[in-house]
Amino acid sequence: MPEAPERILVVDDEENMVHFLTKLLRAEGFEVEGAGTAEGALERLRTAPFELVLTDLKLPDAGGIEILKTARELHPETVVVLITAYGTIESAIEAMRAGAYDYVTKPFRASEILQVVNKALERVRLRREVSRLRKAVEQRFGLANLVGKSAKMQEVYTQIEKVAGARGAVLIQGESGTGKELAAKAVHFNSPRKAGPFVVIDCGAIPEALQESELFGHEKGAFTGAIATKKGLFEEAHGGTLFLDEVAELAPGLQAKLLRALQDGEIRRVGGTKTLHVDSRVIAATNRDLPAEVREGAFREDLFFRLNVFPIFLPPLRERREDIPLLVDYFLDRVAQEGGKPLKRLSPEALRAMMVYPWPGNVRELEHAIERAVIQSEEETITARDLPAEILAPGDELTVTLADSAVGYKETMARVVRDVEVRLIRRALEQSGNNRTEAARILGISRRALVYKLKEYNLRGP
Repeated sequence: MPEAPERILVVDDEENMVHFLTKLLRAEGFEVEGAGTAEGALERLRTAPFELVLTDLKLPDAGGIEILKTARELHPETVVVLITAYGTIESAIEAMRAGAYDYVTKPFRASEILQVVNKALERVRLRREVSRLRKAVEQRFGLANLVGKSAKMQEVYTQIEKVAGARGAVLIQGESGTGKELAAKAVHFNSPRKAGPFVVIDCGAIPEALQESELFGHEKGAFTGAIATKKGLFEEAHGGTLFLDEVAELAPGLQAKLLRALQDGEIRRVGGTKTLHVDSRVIAATNRDLPAEVREGAFREDLFFRLNVFPIFLPPLRERREDIPLLVDYFLDRVAQEGGKPLKRLSPEALRAMMVYPWPGNVRELEHAIERAVIQSEEETITARDLPAEILAPGDELTVTLADSAVGYKETMARVVRDVEVRLIRRALEQSGNNRTEAARILGISRRALVYKLKEYNLRGP
């Protein structure tokens, strides 16, 4: 449907001026009303909103400044342009201080006033677009989009609602694909910082040598290639939230600098001498067992405690199977809306197959499976044969032959874990055509972690 024309109110005690401006602006497609007094203008403003008010500064019964203030009180999004024959600096300053968008003096050309009007309305459109996008983002990443009715998900909702209004750091832990970034966005968009930026850094995707520059920024000439001063992500997130995804991948030296930033709220750019204050709430996430990493000396204990002020644990999908039907419907609805296609549903047989599948990739794997099934299916109902093969034939289970009782628990578990990791890595490499970056994405780990595993297990590919 075409959008309604933008509404403009013209206010001037000269009838000829009101007639001229009304005719000019209507010819441009705007809906225009005129008023010859301040009282008449205020009456119209109380009746309905206008995108733009074009008013004379001097009126018989009141001033344009009064109209400006009232318009902004009644309709904060309204833009006001003042017109006057008394083009003094003092009146211009007064108008701008009161919140006028612009200030023009009589006499003026038609092209001049149209240019001012169009620029003013462009600001209104921009504000509306920003507001629309913000609402869309809040709706997309709000708490309601963490789908699940299980007891474990109810606990997650409770945790998010409690920590959203707090100031301390949040640590989200869970397997790959459980929705850690979505949970972080739910915390942000339900917090007092929701109007601020939400800045994401994937710590595992950035080379170690560049991590400090990405987080804290750098000064021009700080290192080879630093041709200009660059803000870090801590600065970019000022007034909002900084999400450190896969925080366990941070280099040990950078962990100490991150700890200082969290403690003091101050950072220093690489190559800089000036200390900068930043007001950024940190939410960190990891699929690692951080307490175990701390015990092994791979992660700083003091940083762990600083990040773990408000812990949130996301359960794997296999531990909340009652949520699978809800998630299936959610993703089917979203695929249909985004693709502009008819809504499809799953057959009982297909749903049963999904209910028994272990979902090693968790919610992310389920989402991708639904997307593939919608494309694969030629009917309104998705049947079992439309599902990915691994869901229908989870016969690739690893059979473990336990050794005699002389083998201890730790040794047995280590061997089982090794065999499972080797099988998963080989499968991911096969699916990715031996592309390590893609294989790491499939596995839900960083490329650096995959390279480490390849060396540890002496694997060279499929």
